[in-house]
Amino acid sequence: MPTRSARTLWAGGLQDGSGQVELVSSGAGKFDVSFPRRVADAADGTSPEELLGAAHASCYSMALSAEIANVGGTPESLDVTADVTLGPDPAGGFRISKIKLTVRAVAAGLDAEGFYTAATAAKNGCPVSKALAGVAEVELDAELI
Repeated sequence: MPTRSARTLWAGGLQDGSGQVELVSSGAGKFDVSFPRRVADAADGTSPEELLGAAHASCYSMALSAEIANVGGTPESLDVTADVTLGPDPAGGFRISKIKLTVRAVAAGLDAEGFYTAATAAKNGCPVSKALAGVAEVELDAELI
């Protein structure tokens, strides 16, 4: 299996510094980052949490499409959002305190129970979910529409 790379070039301290994240393997883009923008209420540029959310939402979508097929369904469309919350760490500093996966799916050949079984299996089995096992709360809001 391949290894993918991203790189950040950073200059300055935490509060006065800034950096640029580059998606090296794909060349898909470069994104400015800074700590003050990271913790601001309004998103002005991307953040590690948003990038993590993108990774989780895309990985979960792939895993869910496989799990729907595993329970005998046919995935038609999946709309997945990953909301990633940065919060204080009781041990000091910050941590990812919560991730909420919201999925609305259209799938043929399975009922709500079969869909929820597939959705839960995907939440537990996607490689990004496994990598994020240390997150205190990973919530799943899954609905077959």
